[in-house]
Amino acid sequence: MSRVQLALRVADLDASIEFYSKLFGAGPAKRRPGYANFAIAEPPLKLVLLEGQAGQATVMDHLGVEVETTGDVTAATQRLASEGLATTTEEDTACCYAVQDKVWVTGPGTEPWEVYVVKGDADVLDKAADSACCAPGAASAAETVPAGSSTSACC
Repeated sequence: MSRVQLALRVADLDASIEFYSKLFGAGPAKRRPGYANFAIAEPPLKLVLLEGQAGQATVMDHLGVEVETTGDVTAATQRLASEGLATTTEEDTACCYAVQDKVWVTGPGTEPWEVYVVKGDADVLDKAADSACCAPGAASAAETVPAGSSTSACC
């Protein structure tokens, strides 16, 4: 099953968890320091909450499509690149308390999109203390950039 992911950077993680638990009628599937995610069955949605700065309005962090296998990520990478989109891939990366394979693309409004598979749990939010996992503008592991295109601006 594939599902859309919406990652929000929120000022008050606890209040946001309380609100989204009420909105969707379900508690977080995973809760870690500065992080929570909800695996909503109906509508199919992966809602990710990343702790932001106190007092700041909630902002969209990034968007994604969670898929079932690494093969699905590879197929998405090939399809997106064949459509002329700049892709950035990561393999076995620790991000959002999970080990993932993923491909990133950037929409026309600079919105970062990832297609990813969760391969297992991780004990850390991101791969390194100075990493900007799941944050726009982060550097990436490998890139495929079609001629005349700009690179992805995300993880």
